[in-house]
Amino acid sequence: MKFDAFDLNRDILAAIADQGYDTPTPIQEKAIPPILAGRDLLGLAQTGTGKTAAFALPLIQKLSQGPRRRIRALILAPTRELASQTNEAFKALSKGTGLKSMAVFGGIDIVPQAAAFRRGVEIVAACPGRLLDHVTRRSIDLKGVEYLVIDEADRLFDMGFLPDIRRIVKVLPAKRQTMLFSATMPAELRHLADEMLHDAATVQIGHMKPASTVSHALYPVEHHLKTALLKELLARTQTGSVLVFTRTKHRAERLARQLSHAGFQAVSLQGDLSQNKRHRAIEGFRSGAYRVLVATDIAARGIDVSAISHVINFDIPDTADAYTHRIGRTGRASRTGEAFTFVTRDDARMIATIERTLGETVARRKLPGFDYAAGRPGRDCARPAPGRPVRNAGSIRAVQARG
Repeated sequence: MKFDAFDLNRDILAAIADQGYDTPTPIQEKAIPPILAGRDLLGLAQTGTGKTAAFALPLIQKLSQGPRRRIRALILAPTRELASQTNEAFKALSKGTGLKSMAVFGGIDIVPQAAAFRRGVEIVAACPGRLLDHVTRRSIDLKGVEYLVIDEADRLFDMGFLPDIRRIVKVLPAKRQTMLFSATMPAELRHLADEMLHDAATVQIGHMKPASTVSHALYPVEHHLKTALLKELLARTQTGSVLVFTRTKHRAERLARQLSHAGFQAVSLQGDLSQNKRHRAIEGFRSGAYRVLVATDIAARGIDVSAISHVINFDIPDTADAYTHRIGRTGRASRTGEAFTFVTRDDARMIATIERTLGETVARRKLPGFDYAAGRPGRDCARPAPGRPVRNAGSIRAVQARG
């Protein structure tokens, strides 16, 4: 199947060709026709399957007809990176149509955003918090929205944006086309979908587990040896770009600094960075200036780097869904990838949950020649600070609150 089978206009087909796309991905093949037909849609697919183009292409086709210089399509995204990437995708795919799009998120001056609304724009990719700031200031008019896309809906839910989404929906026209895309579908999110979608087409690509192009391995290790093991793994493993996940912002920053001092091109990505520093970190990682990006779950959401060869869980995630999201960063675009997870004796329950999600037992590995019996040195980034509770089922949230 080719993109011209969707009967898209010539400008859109030319933009698709300019981007080097040839054939649609499965989510695009199944989602584009019902969106073009005007149906609400629930799209379930793993990260990296082409979801953005799956809704961008049909929306551009629809927006090419009708009024201009008013907001007609609204895309809600969990992070500024994803909002920016969605905006860039719309710009690239709408080239030649005259449509204007913009990204809206916090951390930058709100006044230029309001000025851009006044000049006129058809497509807005926004983070809920900053969008509501504009609603409160009355600097944005959403009365003309015809199309609403809730992207990465499970992460929006995880980050506590559900009340904001409900507030936004209340100011939108009741008559609109709504699309909800998610990698996972917890029960609470299913209730939201049932509430917001009407006569919706459901498109599901694969099962809600990491892609089959990713291989998995567990590395049992004591807490105080995690940093040393990571350095040895990076030194001995042939990799492309490596994404390392930690549980807290402090740990991400400290670990990246330790890797840099050890001679690795490493940078951290966490919520305390300014927008300029976040942008430099992501662009440096994408360009290859940094081989290793150390990030927290929330900060890493929306990173679009197709050449990530390895995801390393320095800290095991708290849920199987979080594991799916992390691992979805590798094995993309028909490439293969590897997922390494450092585990301690405290992690047995979560290991079992992850293995149930994968439907297989994950191989346990030991790095040959590594001294697993080394004594505990002074405090390092893997060891809890004095007074900080060690991680168990009851203390995870306490640790997160501090990070």
